[in-house]
Formats: sequence, structure tokens, C-alpha cells
Amino acid sequence: MKTVFGIGLLLLGACSTTQPPSQPALLPGKEIAFNRDKGNCLACHAIADGEFPGTIGPTLKNLASRFQDKTQLREQIWDATRFNSQTSMPPFGKNKILTEQEIDQLVDYLWAL
Repeated sequence: MKTVFGIGLLLLGACSTTQPPSQPALLPGKEIAFNRDKGNCLACHAIADGEFPGTIGPTLKNLASRFQDKTQLREQIWDATRFNSQTSMPPFGKNKILTEQEIDQLVDYLWAL
């Protein structure tokens, strides 16, 4: 009986979803989004807790409803011109505005909104 119970717990653990990053883990991404010398997302987007947001882009919340997964969001941030040649969003990765690590941190933060 203990063996069956133990196997059940293992299977249950394997089926559980991964936990979202903790708030402290999201801080670097938030700092990038709010930093005028880096992501500067607030120049065009409204974000919770952001002061003086722009209105050019959509509000950044519930991005899981607009993107299939974090990879698709990352691709948008890397180079939005791949999906819309007329976009005003800068290609943050392609133009090396943000590093790979900074883009990953930004994606984690935005996905958690």
C-alpha cells in the first residue's frame, strides 16, 4: 500500500505545473521595463505600477491571452518587425538594445503580469 501511495505522489508531482517566478525573481525584468535607458516599455505601454505610461501600444497585462507562450512573446520583443513591418516597437534584440539575459528577464516579468 505504501508503494502505491508513493508512486501516486510521484505521478502527481510530475503532472503539476511549474510555479511562476517569485516576485523578487521578477524585479530585474520590472527594472528593465521601467528603465528609460533600457526597455522603456512605459514610453508606449501602460503597465501596473507604472507612472506616466504611453498609449501607442497595448496595455501590458494578461499576455498569455495574446501570445501562445513565452517564446512567442520573446520573439516579439527580440524583433517585432518580423511580424509587422510598420510597427513602432524597436527590435530590442536585433539592435542589441537589450542583452539575451535582459530579454529573458523582461519576458519573465511581463508574462507574470
